[in-house]
Amino acid sequence: MAKLIHRGLFVTGTDTGVGKTRISAALAQLLSERKLIVRPRKPVESGCRREGDRLVPEDARTLQAAARSDEPLERICPYSFEPALSPERAAALAGTSLTLDGVRAACLQGVAENDFLLVEGAGGFYSPLASGVLNADLAAALSLPVLLVTTDRLGCIGHTLMAVEAINRRGLVLAGVVLNRIENHGDPRMNNAEDLSRWLGKPVIVTGRFDTGTVDPGWMMLRPTLAALADRLAAGLSNPARI
Repeated sequence: MAKLIHRGLFVTGTDTGVGKTRISAALAQLLSERKLIVRPRKPVESGCRREGDRLVPEDARTLQAAARSDEPLERICPYSFEPALSPERAAALAGTSLTLDGVRAACLQGVAENDFLLVEGAGGFYSPLASGVLNADLAAALSLPVLLVTTDRLGCIGHTLMAVEAINRRGLVLAGVVLNRIENHGDPRMNNAEDLSRWLGKPVIVTGRFDTGTVDPGWMMLRPTLAALADRLAAGLSNPARI
């Protein structure tokens, strides 16, 4: 396994729209409350809103606020694109050349040795991030433990197990699996938390159900669910394999 470069966490998902930003925001705030200097990074974000002549990366701004970060938004998210497409496609349309080395360097800029680097990927673990670059490549280049977020719906077991296998193949530490309960439909007899825990051989973290369209910061209600994980991250930084 590659040597860890910084203390921190890489948050990825089985797909897009599984709630990575809310999970990341809740963890950012919890870790900052545990006296850690949290450096949030959403290095590439597409689907950004335009305000005049600038683009606003909403996910990155959420992370900035949650971490109580005084870093400029441009450092948290150095690559912002307007089309709501894959970052690879959005960058190509904008005529921007993204490289693995460039994105990795952007993640590490301004991060001191004792800081906690919290990186949120774009889309799923195997989603394209740049030309010839997957989110998996960035996670491996940063050598951070990986938190996998999935959503509680039919099909999530297969998607989660494939993502976990991909994380293991990269030689990365799996910090945990979060089963995000953001949907209120499906067969009531379905129990993905129990089935995933059995297949993985360890419990998964299960959030309470919440409305994705809520006006207030929905990630706030995830704090109690993620508090134990934040404790382990804060206590186990020197030995991520303990998580």
